[in-house]
Amino acid sequence: MATSRPRQRAYHHGDLQAALLRAAGRMLEKRGLARLSLRQAAGGIGVSHNAPYRHFPDRDSLLAALAAQGFAALGSAMQEAAASGGLRAMGAAYVRFALRRPQRFRLMFGSAVPSARHAALRENATRVFERLVQALAPQLPGPAGRDASLAAWALVHGLSQLLLDERIAAAALRGRDRDTLVSAVLESIRFAAAKAQTPP
Repeated sequence: MATSRPRQRAYHHGDLQAALLRAAGRMLEKRGLARLSLRQAAGGIGVSHNAPYRHFPDRDSLLAALAAQGFAALGSAMQEAAASGGLRAMGAAYVRFALRRPQRFRLMFGSAVPSARHAALRENATRVFERLVQALAPQLPGPAGRDASLAAWALVHGLSQLLLDERIAAAALRGRDRDTLVSAVLESIRFAAAKAQTPP
């Protein structure tokens, strides 16, 4: 008896790229970076294993697109948070993104995809930093604002990484969930900065 092949789906030119990125994004979070391939992404949406090469010439270009997409989503989340809650809300949004999309976050900031070779990735990553600069500009214009933006980025990124790698001891959590801890840490830094700026 003949075995029927699974029917391959037809996608319009633009739809295929978006569908591949969605499938690859799901696989990245579920299986991790090492097990993600163009062939698997194609199989995930039911197209031939050659179909992805119309949009992504190699695995590196697929990963770069996923990382660029991640930075765009992170920037949007931070901008939305800033509109309602200011700098601290931006920081909380950053950490929340990392905890909800750990594999995407690691891809974005890891060494698997050199941003120097991918313009869209580089531009989207730069926009995230520029959003921090713009948020701090009213209080700290010029070079001081950019330095403070780097310090803020280092804080929220380090906190995200410590939480992802489970490097924060239970004693530091003191029975709190991660969202409560993040809020407390960001509040304590804000308070310390305000104290430091107060003249003696």
